[in-house]
Amino acid sequence: MAQLGKIPATVITGFLGAGKTTMIRNMLENAGGKRIALIINEFGDLGVDREVINGCGISGCAEDDVVELANGCICCTVADDFLPTIKGLIDRDTPPDHIVIETSGLALPKPLVKAFNWPEIRSRVTVDGVVAVLDGAALRDGLFAHDHHAVQAQREADDNLDHESPLEELFEEQLHCADMVVLNKTDLLTEAEIAKVEADIRAELKRPSVKIIATAHSKVENAVLLGLGAAAEDDLDSRPSHHDDGHEHDHDDFESFVVSLDAVDDAAVLEKRLIDVVRQFDVLRIKGFLDIPGKPMRQVVQGVGERFQRYFDRPWAETETRRSELVVIGLHGLDRGAIEAAIKAS
Repeated sequence: MAQLGKIPATVITGFLGAGKTTMIRNMLENAGGKRIALIINEFGDLGVDREVINGCGISGCAEDDVVELANGCICCTVADDFLPTIKGLIDRDTPPDHIVIETSGLALPKPLVKAFNWPEIRSRVTVDGVVAVLDGAALRDGLFAHDHHAVQAQREADDNLDHESPLEELFEEQLHCADMVVLNKTDLLTEAEIAKVEADIRAELKRPSVKIIATAHSKVENAVLLGLGAAAEDDLDSRPSHHDDGHEHDHDDFESFVVSLDAVDDAAVLEKRLIDVVRQFDVLRIKGFLDIPGKPMRQVVQGVGERFQRYFDRPWAETETRRSELVVIGLHGLDRGAIEAAIKAS
């Protein structure tokens, strides 16, 4: 239950492509009259997640209820971007009943939770809960798993390996701050695999009270996600972070860029090229929109690793220019020229 007189806010965190935006769409479709405002933070210049939400055609989802903080990390721009956005929402004549914040897949949740202690908003908003959405198939494949003994042996043999990978660190930051963990994409796992992944997650959690919900296609009832009553801003000490010592979170480990394409005659052929790009250049995430000639609707492309999905989300508006654009996200040092050439190859 929300603290008396305070607007509850839910922080949805999780790695790139885990299913956060789909979860929010499901949440809006089942809002039941509740006024939900969204703050969407993306890493990259193309606001794909906001576009997907605005294109969903959900009744009651007004465009001014979706606020985007683009091309930056919400955990690094709290004072400049996030706090004014929150104040703008709660100062409305009719403030929202609930605020949902979707962080980028590269954001640390704890600095964001800390921001709710700022005097301007502490008396008016509370963090109802932090929800971490995890890609079950990726975890099954060992994307974030590590063998502590093997790592220690490597460190002893090589002084250059005295730090954790940025991806693993991000995963731990998001997991350790969570009040609820949503294990998504379980339709890709067997029952035995689900049980093992859940056990691995439980072993990493710092608080035994954190619930793990297994689901597919990000489908979790609002009654489960909203109303956790965690008041996370008052519980920061139980949410350990690699950056509690004051070291800054560094997004120089990652980079992104936008690739603009002509109209795409065969999306399936393009998808095969994108999978090849992921394999060859170790790309983490590709997402965007396609203009398919002869089709009145825009096609969305969402890819994490080598797994891609495509679907038509809404008709092209008469006032907009049909376009094909993709955001490519990966570790620092991507060969932009080679990646663009490979995506555009005929």
